[in-house]
Amino acid sequence: MSVSKLLGAACAVTLVAAPAFAQGYPERQVTMVVPFTAGGPTDTVARLVAERMSADLGKQVIVENVGGAGGTLGAGQVAKADPDGYTVLLHHIGMATSDTLYRNLAYDTENAFDYVGLVTDVPMVIVARKDFEPADFPAFVDYVKGHAEDLTLANAGIGAASHLCGMLLMQALDVPLVTVPYKGTGPAMTDLLGGQVDFMCDQTTNTTQQIKGGTIKAYAATTPERLAVFPDLPTTAEGGLPEVQVSIWHGIYTPKGTPAEVNQRLSASLQKALADEGVIKAMADLGTAPVSAEEATPEALKAKLESEIARWKPVIEAAGVYAD
Repeated sequence: MSVSKLLGAACAVTLVAAPAFAQGYPERQVTMVVPFTAGGPTDTVARLVAERMSADLGKQVIVENVGGAGGTLGAGQVAKADPDGYTVLLHHIGMATSDTLYRNLAYDTENAFDYVGLVTDVPMVIVARKDFEPADFPAFVDYVKGHAEDLTLANAGIGAASHLCGMLLMQALDVPLVTVPYKGTGPAMTDLLGGQVDFMCDQTTNTTQQIKGGTIKAYAATTPERLAVFPDLPTTAEGGLPEVQVSIWHGIYTPKGTPAEVNQRLSASLQKALADEGVIKAMADLGTAPVSAEEATPEALKAKLESEIARWKPVIEAAGVYAD
């Protein structure tokens, strides 16, 4: 057989092999890396989705928590994983902000990953210890401005959603605050409940039940519209701080080089999971909702990541907050 014919045969095998691989996928369990501690809001979202995707894929999707360094340790682990579809990453807005926050990031955010789709866009709420003095959001704004040196603002670590929201709040109020970083949202919420810190900005997936139970005090939602789960809670815009608007979107990624057919299979499974009535109800109870089927796609997630990197870069640079 001539060299040209051998090359042609090899190409034909390659063309057949990729779809065949996708058709047999998955043949074993899939690991979904969450780059934060167990029990936090991103972990909650991941476990909801992983359970329903497991049922659709016919193989278990297990959640592995790899916390640390604002989510960059877990993301870096996935970036280095085999691009075979058996290791995926569920990350939040920190995927976009870490590109600017971390000067020595171990991976190139826009070139180290492929895309599966968006998952949900979680609102955030400014909350405080239950005995915090201000009665409403206007009073909260005045109180923080007048007592900034005496107050503590908790967050889940540099690059965490609560950290980003806190930066926006301090910029809007034009006051420096004593910030207390934790290794995850869980420990931060524990100290807020215990009164060891004064307030924080956190996702509804982590605050809804606490607010309803009266164990913490809610002041404002950082969204353009009021939240269905808390219709009486004003927005930051209503309270005179329209620049403090942030919600925490989540997406699923795979290592760069993962076959497109595998990413599409994962995307189709994600779309089915997000259409599940149980997932919709569970997310509603947490104050959020799944994205549409059109957003749970590789194309939509890629566009979202690129736009959010551009949005947060000047905010972070103006704050002058970086991590090594």
